[in-house]
Amino acid sequence: MHFDLIQSLGLCGDTHVPNDDRAGVRARHAWVIDGATDLSPPGLLGAQGGAAWLAATADAAFAAIEGADLRYTCHQVFATVEAAYDRQRQRDPQGPWELPRASFAAVQLVDAGLDVAWASDCSILHASGDRVAWRTPAPSRTRESAQAAALGPGIGAVKLRSAAVLEDRRQSRSRAGQHVLGVDAADSAAAMTTARFDIAIGDELLLMTDGFVALVDSYGVHDADSLFAAVRTRGLAALGVDLRRIEQENAACLRFARFKVSDDATALWVRVGG
Repeated sequence: MHFDLIQSLGLCGDTHVPNDDRAGVRARHAWVIDGATDLSPPGLLGAQGGAAWLAATADAAFAAIEGADLRYTCHQVFATVEAAYDRQRQRDPQGPWELPRASFAAVQLVDAGLDVAWASDCSILHASGDRVAWRTPAPSRTRESAQAAALGPGIGAVKLRSAAVLEDRRQSRSRAGQHVLGVDAADSAAAMTTARFDIAIGDELLLMTDGFVALVDSYGVHDADSLFAAVRTRGLAALGVDLRRIEQENAACLRFARFKVSDDATALWVRVGG
């Protein structure tokens, strides 16, 4: 079995800043990565922000590495990221909050099964005929929305840069025990969750960063079944238009509490071939 790429979508949240998402697919594995928004100007890794650096470095590692199973593949990716960070960092981080981190989700075909791995809030949907199921935890934005709402109404791109919000985000990111892909290979391995599922020729997978999954868990316009149905009938580009329209109509972040108007949004639609 192998993966066939059907469609992909990559939308930056703000055209004035880099897109910190990445995605890719090879014959037997595929992945999405969502770098966590930087909380300081570039400097730790030179002129490139830490989120974009980590996403690009992990993306290149996934493209170059394929182990016997996904756990081994991921462990090699984590080691590659750690080595690159050690070589390229320009100074010590100002605090734990400055260390680059990312969410990720990946799949790999192994024998007649599907290996799945993830950390944090990237998501994977699996469609087999008419049956659609989450292969990562069902997405939820409840905690993040509550944190944004607690800082006052109208949290948006301007408020994200305010001193109060920036300090709140730095404190949140400094808490121990966060399940993310980072620059320490052992921590990334400990944060990763893995599972194995049955897979068949003709099955389809949708790998998404949380910016795209917002159609489900933030805006409530789709559930798992209707999202995959919309992908099949309308395509990823049309759903991207829907996503940005909803966000522009909520540009003040009043109806939906958020830390920024639009997030980077990435989706990868693949099908299993024989």
